[in-house]
Amino acid sequence: MPSLANLGWDAARTAEWEALGAPDLVPGRVSLEHNHVYRVMTEAGEVLAEAAGRIKHLASGRRELPTVGDWVALSQGNDGQRSTIRSILKRETWFSRKAAGRSTEEQVIAANVDVVFLVFALDKPVNARAIERYLAVASRSGARSVVVLNKCELVDDAGAAVAEAATVAGAAPVHAVSTRSEPGVGALEAYLMTGRTVALLGPSGVGKSSIVNRFLGADVLDTGEVREWDQRGRHTSVHRQLVVRAAGGLIVDTPGMRELQMWDTDEGMGDAFSDIDDLGAGCKFRDCDHNREPGCAVKAAVASGALAADRYDSYLKLRHEQAALDTLRDARALLDQKRQGKVQQRALKAMQKSRGR
Repeated sequence: MPSLANLGWDAARTAEWEALGAPDLVPGRVSLEHNHVYRVMTEAGEVLAEAAGRIKHLASGRRELPTVGDWVALSQGNDGQRSTIRSILKRETWFSRKAAGRSTEEQVIAANVDVVFLVFALDKPVNARAIERYLAVASRSGARSVVVLNKCELVDDAGAAVAEAATVAGAAPVHAVSTRSEPGVGALEAYLMTGRTVALLGPSGVGKSSIVNRFLGADVLDTGEVREWDQRGRHTSVHRQLVVRAAGGLIVDTPGMRELQMWDTDEGMGDAFSDIDDLGAGCKFRDCDHNREPGCAVKAAVASGALAADRYDSYLKLRHEQAALDTLRDARALLDQKRQGKVQQRALKAMQKSRGR
């Protein structure tokens, strides 16, 4: 089994562990979660674990439960029993989206990731709007973003595709790769090193699992063939999974996302649309939202052609989406607060009743 250092443990983790003061517990890192059962890697080997009742009871939502990439403190089970996760260590970075469906809830995709590969496939034209959305989510996480254009063997001019993606990628590097022919995935090797965690995010069928298998040098993760009638890859990953590479580094493969809804991406928007932020410095009003105010330098740039209209429209769309979500989150927080108050009132009445007996 890998050492803690190979799993990403560092001096900051050591200090946090010592402050925890739990000599009877052991550190581990969550590699897989399925139906509230976790696979956790430790120096002694891999174990199955469940979250302690206290963690479940105190969690106000799924974001406060263990997720793939988390460092946790375990009490190990005996005689084949499952271990118990007693504590979740501080997350240095994490990716969140609004959980799919109607509920207004945060879903943490992966935690403690250093670099995120935002993977798209060149079996379709470059989708600048999708790149912008993924960048906004990834930038908020605190991890370094890298745009990966997979299946570059399907286009005549991969360089042109890279150049097109670079127009919206900002500071994020853009690489064209192939898992079936040259140039391969060699350009991505530089991001993988001992103790560093890389996550792959992207839509279904773009070849994320194939990229992971090339890194691992074996077909560890299932992959699907590309359908000939529409050149779409079949979605194969169904769970987020953290794997350790013998050559150094850790990789998180994630299921393809049919929808990547925003969650608290205000800071990420600044990174994904840094050009618009820079233009905004010239607006008449400091709190200009670049939509209806007079003297807006961003709208002036669109009018003059200095800023592409479709990029501006994408920016407004994501801003409006975030604002609508913020409204829903505020309403959800108010409901949770009321429910918590009722729980506390019932507990107080029960305590007073028991004392009066």
